Amino acid sequence: MKKFLKIIGIVLLIFIAILIAIPFALESKIDTIVQNYADENLNAELSFDDINLSLISSFPKAEVSVENLKITNRAPFEGETLATAKSLSFEMGVMQLLKGTEDPLEINEIIADELLLVIKTNKTGAVNYDIVKESETDAAPTETESSGGFSFDIDNYELNNSAFTYIDDTSNLTFYLTEINHKGTGIFSGGKSELDTNTEANVTFAMDSTEYLSNNRIKLDALIDLDLEQQKYTFKENKAYINALPLEFDGYVQLVEAGQQIDISFKNPEASFKDFLAVIPKAYAKDIANVNTTGNFTVNGIIKGLVSEETIPTLDINLNSSNASFKYPDLPKSVRNIAIDASVKNTTGNVDDTFINIDKLNFQIDEDVFKSEIHVKNLTKNQQIDAKLDGVLNLANITKAYPVELENELSGILKGNINTSFDMNAIETNAYQRIKNVGSVSISDFIFSSKDIVNPIQINKADLAFKPGTVSLNSFDALTGKSDFSATGTINNLLGFLLSDKKLEGNFNVNSNTFAISDFMSEDETATESSNKTTSESESLKIPDFLDCTITANAKTVIYDNLTLKNVKGQLLIKDQNANLKNMTTDIFNGQLGISGNVSTKAAKPAFDMSLAMQNFDISQSFKDLDMLKALAPIAKVLQGKLNSTIDVSGFLDESFSPDLSSISGSAIAKILTDKIDADNSPLLSSLDSKLDFIDFSKLDLKDLKTNLSFENGQVSVKPFTINYKDIPIVVSGSHSFSNTMNYTAVLQVPAKYLGSDVNRLIGKINDNEVNKLTVPVTANIGGTFTSPNIQTDLTSGVSNLTKQLIEIEKQKLINTGKDKVTDLIGGLLGGNSNTTKTDSTTTTKEDTTKQTAEDKVKEGVGNILGGTLKAERRNLKMINRKILPKTSRSSFKTATIR
Repeated sequence: MKKFLKIIGIVLLIFIAILIAIPFALESKIDTIVQNYADENLNAELSFDDINLSLISSFPKAEVSVENLKITNRAPFEGETLATAKSLSFEMGVMQLLKGTEDPLEINEIIADELLLVIKTNKTGAVNYDIVKESETDAAPTETESSGGFSFDIDNYELNNSAFTYIDDTSNLTFYLTEINHKGTGIFSGGKSELDTNTEANVTFAMDSTEYLSNNRIKLDALIDLDLEQQKYTFKENKAYINALPLEFDGYVQLVEAGQQIDISFKNPEASFKDFLAVIPKAYAKDIANVNTTGNFTVNGIIKGLVSEETIPTLDINLNSSNASFKYPDLPKSVRNIAIDASVKNTTGNVDDTFINIDKLNFQIDEDVFKSEIHVKNLTKNQQIDAKLDGVLNLANITKAYPVELENELSGILKGNINTSFDMNAIETNAYQRIKNVGSVSISDFIFSSKDIVNPIQINKADLAFKPGTVSLNSFDALTGKSDFSATGTINNLLGFLLSDKKLEGNFNVNSNTFAISDFMSEDETATESSNKTTSESESLKIPDFLDCTITANAKTVIYDNLTLKNVKGQLLIKDQNANLKNMTTDIFNGQLGISGNVSTKAAKPAFDMSLAMQNFDISQSFKDLDMLKALAPIAKVLQGKLNSTIDVSGFLDESFSPDLSSISGSAIAKILTDKIDADNSPLLSSLDSKLDFIDFSKLDLKDLKTNLSFENGQVSVKPFTINYKDIPIVVSGSHSFSNTMNYTAVLQVPAKYLGSDVNRLIGKINDNEVNKLTVPVTANIGGTFTSPNIQTDLTSGVSNLTKQLIEIEKQKLINTGKDKVTDLIGGLLGGNSNTTKTDSTTTTKEDTTKQTAEDKVKEGVGNILGGTLKAERRNLKMINRKILPKTSRSSFKTATIR
């Protein structure tokens, strides 16, 4: 007995060892089978991390698991993922593992964890799931029959936490199933059997950008008859839920050669209006368990026909409710007199013949009654829509009757009576003749607030009149912050804007008494981790991308930053986030400003290109308050008077919509209409005054002065211009930076009379009118900044040059005076013998002696005259030298004097 038990123990150990060892030997075989199957049958890339085989946990069956399975498409969906699975496990009989690699394996159970399947149809009609290679039956039929692979004899399968996505670009349709948990049990190998299934998932369905189901929870418990020979699946006992709405199904689905033959009917087994509320996603409907409802609600339908590439089943789906109401226990208002009569129908099987009729959708809140009906045809192509809306709605009652969470509280009275008929192609192509709108809409006492705007907008009154092709804005009166504005105009494509991605086209006249730009500036508050303080940064204003319109504006007062503009008038053409300003004028700085040009906010940083015309601007005020003018001419703020100017400027705008001075470039021409200067408040003029004391800079003549400048990269270049002080012309030119660093020169043509009393006495001594016209060029080199200037002049060398000129003039004058006196003396000495003529030798000898004596006397006379005169002038010049020249320049003066 002991020996027998020992033998049994040894056998068991050997058996267990075999169970443990076999997987290691067979895993490579299964890997080979999977790869061969994929290579021979799939036109896609198959990859996985690992294949594991276990015999112990599932004994007497074998369990094969594939980790991180992935199927990747080839062209035309190159690189896109068709399917992934975190884990995919199969269960089969142990004996299946002993088959040859050429024999198929029979699978009994499949379990997929986190399976993601994406089915797509692109715009050309190609599908991404067509990955099975065509069989080569003509080449070797006998070989394909014996090739290895898998066969299925499944009695259990599961999908855990999986998802399914269907995207059809040809019909702009999307369908999502998420959080899928599905399992089924049954026998698939027999001719007829039953499949017991349990399914839960979230479903989202959208077509043409409209969501008809939004993350609705569905549940289906179904017992299905399987006729595998006829490939027919018949619903027996089943119950489905869409959110909390129960539905029951009857009918079948059968696979036929042309597609799937469907004959299914469904209905809700109960008739309470609460069933209708149950369809609404929980995020919006909240808890309906305690909602009080009255009235009935029925939904039923028949789906019957062939699903193929050319046809769909016929549809007859109906929703009805009458005399219904509901009231949430925590809300003060109820919704009553609810009536619904809607249907979805298709009688031909042609998908284009599907239509939706909402013959009645009515309700009442308090005394406000709202009625509507909508008919939609040709759903899959050029949708044709007919609608009628008529009613009154107090917007404040919406949240009082229904638990919808709005970011911002609504208020106001909406009234409407509209009939509309159009097709979507007419909307997209602006074929206004096919858009039939008749009626009116008005809103009053409407208050709208949002985190995207600074202040709530209060619309006191707005009236819209609908006409075929256009909508007239008869009145619009609104307030926000300190601003008020009213408008009238026309809108060309309101439906295109509301129902598609068309821009809002129109022409508007906007008027305002006070318009503050800050009322429309949004602020972005961000808190940093390193500080408990919340900082506020202004975001750049953006011109709305949806606007394509012309606005004629007229505002009595516009407040922009620290500026107050009066009587603002002009036209704005807005398109593609670009505003073109035409004939814009305003009164500012006791003058008038004209503006034309463009502002674009399409790029990350707003850009502008403007031409400005300024007339009769108050110089002091404008150059004090406008940063751009202050940067172009900082010294101008000390001027008292008026200015005319034209400026062409382009660059970027900062977050406050003001010019970014570091980016601007352009040119300017200015004409100054003034003769008053506040020199005491200018460090530059005060410094010049100390260097050039013969000029009173407060009395400069600037009237009708014209200047021409250009600017780029933060540098202003000023072309030469001339200003006058009495009879002193001053030519100024140079440049400065926006940081106020200067590099200027001022050249003064200074008359000699301004250079001191001693120079004036010397000029008087010369007593010549030409001397009074002498000028000295004095150059002032101006550096530093406007608040801390650095000025160098060449006045000393100028005076030295003037002295040389005066000495030369005096020298020439004295020489000329000496020549005149010599001539007179010679004439006197020779005048007495002029009439006596001797011809003999005695007479000739006497004459020669007389001439020699006369020449000696002339020399003596000339010496006495020149010597006395020049000595006196030398004394005078030395005195001037000591008084008007510094010591360092007297040597030069001495070399210029006559010794």
